[in-house]
Amino acid sequence: QVQLVESGGGQVQAGGSLRLSCAASGDTFSNYAMAWFRQAPGKEREFVAGISRNGGNTYLPDSVKGRFFISRDNAENTVYLQMSNLKPEDTAVYYCAAHWTQSLIVVISVELGYKSWGQGTQVIVSS
Repeated sequence: QVQLVESGGGQVQAGGSLRLSCAASGDTFSNYAMAWFRQAPGKEREFVAGISRNGGNTYLPDSVKGRFFISRDNAENTVYLQMSNLKPEDTAVYYCAAHWTQSLIVVISVELGYKSWGQGTQVIVSS
């Protein structure tokens, strides 16, 4: 199983930007579809963005579409989440997750599909 370490979280004012990174190790990164989830206090963890193994397909829910952008660098074993125009409701712990798949193009948005998770990075957006 791949090991994941997130970084880049912090506190920012509403309207600001952050870029989260997730570094993978321990297995072949390009064999994994990747995703970002988040969990706010008192709420269930929710899907934020997903990307296929080859980076050619992405999926983001309407709540973040147009503000968040997911990308990956298979040579650097890293997946990124660029977040812009942040809102207080984006405050949460952000987790990256990996799903081993033979498909180069599939994007997984269901939490149960992911078996490898990072420890999370806190994002706080103040109004």
